[in-house]
Amino acid sequence: MAAGLATAVAVAVPCGLILGSVPGVRSATCALVEFLRPIPAVVLIPLVALLLGPGLRMNVTLIAYAAAWPVLLNTIYGLDDVDPLAKETLRAFGFGRIAVIRRVCLPSAAPFIVTGIRLASSVAIVVSIGIGVVTGRIDGNGIGAFIADASTSAPHTAVVLAAALWAGVLGLALNALIAWAGRRALPWLHSYPGESG
Repeated sequence: MAAGLATAVAVAVPCGLILGSVPGVRSATCALVEFLRPIPAVVLIPLVALLLGPGLRMNVTLIAYAAAWPVLLNTIYGLDDVDPLAKETLRAFGFGRIAVIRRVCLPSAAPFIVTGIRLASSVAIVVSIGIGVVTGRIDGNGIGAFIADASTSAPHTAVVLAAALWAGVLGLALNALIAWAGRRALPWLHSYPGESG
């Protein structure tokens, strides 16, 4: 799950910066993004399993695919929210496109990106458990495989509920960790009036 989430962030943030900063690329890829985004990762399990085989590579690929969308879209929305006057001011002083993105766009979009990562962490947990439930007998690891085994071998309702509760605790802890890291990495965000912790 962690590898899939890290891969999603590493791919989606640069792609979001490109799509949000270059209107031509954004319009050219809009149809493709809107076509791929609604496809659930769990539906792709048989196809990815045939291509990559069951195991870690399949899990990371599916989790990265599902978790990339919140990060990608929040990065684009964050760039849409950047003050145009700030960008024009830097351009007037002779800064190029890359410098404007690095000095203005990325810091302004950073809170949106952190929010996207928080959403993506929940998606990563859900997809990771879903993959485990579907391929539990093949893979045999993780909460999903544990739930699949407990629900098929015997009617252990309490064990399945305990695993679901553990997944919720894991999601809560991961969300708190990412929120804490976001506050540490973006101290200027909480200096604005009315900004809550």
